[in-house]
Amino acid sequence: MSTPIQIGIIGTGYVGLVSGSCFAELGFNVICGDVIPEKVDMINNGIPPIFENGLKDLLSNLLEKGRIRATLDTAEVVSNSDVIFICTGTPSREDGSIDLKYIESATIDIAKALKGIDSYKTIVVKSTVVPGTTTNFVKPLLEKHSGKIAGEDFGLGMNPEFLKEGLAIKDFKNPDHIVIGAIDDRSYNMIAEIYKSFTCPIKNVNPSTAEMIKYATNAFLATKISFINEIANMSEKMGADIDAVAEGIGADQRISEKFLRPGVGFGGSCFPKDVKALAATAKSLGIGAKTLDTSIAVNKLQPLRAVELLEQLIDIKDKRIALLGLAFKPETDDMREAPSIIIADALLQKGAKVSGYDPVAKETAVMMMPKGTEFCDSVAELLRDADAAILVTEWKEFITLSLDDFVNMKSKVVVDGRRVLDWQKLSDSGMKIKVLGNPN
Repeated sequence: MSTPIQIGIIGTGYVGLVSGSCFAELGFNVICGDVIPEKVDMINNGIPPIFENGLKDLLSNLLEKGRIRATLDTAEVVSNSDVIFICTGTPSREDGSIDLKYIESATIDIAKALKGIDSYKTIVVKSTVVPGTTTNFVKPLLEKHSGKIAGEDFGLGMNPEFLKEGLAIKDFKNPDHIVIGAIDDRSYNMIAEIYKSFTCPIKNVNPSTAEMIKYATNAFLATKISFINEIANMSEKMGADIDAVAEGIGADQRISEKFLRPGVGFGGSCFPKDVKALAATAKSLGIGAKTLDTSIAVNKLQPLRAVELLEQLIDIKDKRIALLGLAFKPETDDMREAPSIIIADALLQKGAKVSGYDPVAKETAVMMMPKGTEFCDSVAELLRDADAAILVTEWKEFITLSLDDFVNMKSKVVVDGRRVLDWQKLSDSGMKIKVLGNPN
């Protein structure tokens, strides 16, 4: 293109704001649209509405340079952009399928804006949607409400993200590959132009294939986690060293060592939702998805293993149990599908008292943890007079905990649900400790 591409972002959650900020850092001018006034104001004042490593500093720097701004007006985003990325949420319905209400609303707003514009725009779905959504849902909506024809009057494509919360900026800058599913060459070329500075492979596929690549990737990784958790549970009963087992499995180049760390299960906005959505899609097609169903079932039960191990050490009724970590993983404040919620609920139902501490997730945890959960502002406050502790999230400040950190507990009982503590040293010091996956 003779002039720099202008980029629009609709939806400023993890995917939208991280992608928009990283595009702006590449040198593009970016305008972000959202329907929530508070989020728009926060972004324009350099305050990300979500916690993500490095995002606050990056956003502040970009605002100073005039590279990024936010607005409530979708028409403003569309009129000032050449390529518009749809990054809205796709929450789960009760049956596991995804709810496209936010995609629908954003698409209609974009289409209405297109109606009064003569210039060619390219619309790109970046939200995680099931195969067929871009072609069979987004495209008809755009055409119906704009009065224009996809491939003639505007471009359309699907460009999934592969970002890990906590490492999202790093992942954006260093992708293993980029997937572009466009309806035609012009759409593909427009999207590919944005990524021309990247050296990784760019896959040129149709939209449904791009959508399936994203879903299949997350489903496979989630299944891998459930698999190693089942092997850990078996190893615990059979005297096998799960770390050596995982290392042995991962040494096989057909498998790799990634995602072979046992724990209390996966959570977050992606894996649980995406596996359930893919399974629901399979069911709607009359196809069995037993592997996916099993992965979901295993993950639902895995957090309860921490409670079972604790009950092997103490009677938990009326005891105060401290949860070290609440977010579903470190370096994020995301509480969606967090194992801590299941653990706390089980403990409360069994008559225990539950307290929790997380370095960044307290604000979201207060809204999502079971009623009756108490919240602390430090590890010291959390552990003081606690009857037992469960390490739920492997934050760095928890990994380095020593005996001195547990000295003020009422009774020194710990369950390591992430296998990160120096459990041998703690055990030798007289603490009662159970480690998920370790033989009794």
